[in-house]
Amino acid sequence: MLILALAMIRAFGEEDLEELLDVWYRASLIAHSFLSQEFLTVERREIADVWLPMAETMVYEADGRVVGFLALIGKEVGAVFVDPGYQGRGIGRSLMDRARESRPFLELDVFEANAAGRGFYDAYGFELADRHIHEASGQPELRLRLG
Repeated sequence: MLILALAMIRAFGEEDLEELLDVWYRASLIAHSFLSQEFLTVERREIADVWLPMAETMVYEADGRVVGFLALIGKEVGAVFVDPGYQGRGIGRSLMDRARESRPFLELDVFEANAAGRGFYDAYGFELADRHIHEASGQPELRLRLG
């Protein structure tokens, strides 16, 4: 694992919004390539206007910028994304470890077609709890649980 100079996990601040949304978008283009551009555009607005205000969000800052984030709503991992240029360096695991420290168990939904995300969650130890259809996209999703 590469060590990142001057890296830290800290609480999200409003000044991080654009960098966080850029990380989400770049990572989504890869992990969610099966979703339409229209869907991603709407989702980007929803993240900023609806989800972030209700979430406890932490960012991973490296090289003076936000390169990853994790958003929690109670026991729910609403999002964990790492900039594609920084993936494979343990950032997602570090964020998940921090979330795990503060919750007795975690749950999340992942698109069945998101092979990279499913691989990450499997390696972390999440287990399948349920399958359903994501209403807004019509895509199959897996409900996973850890703990």
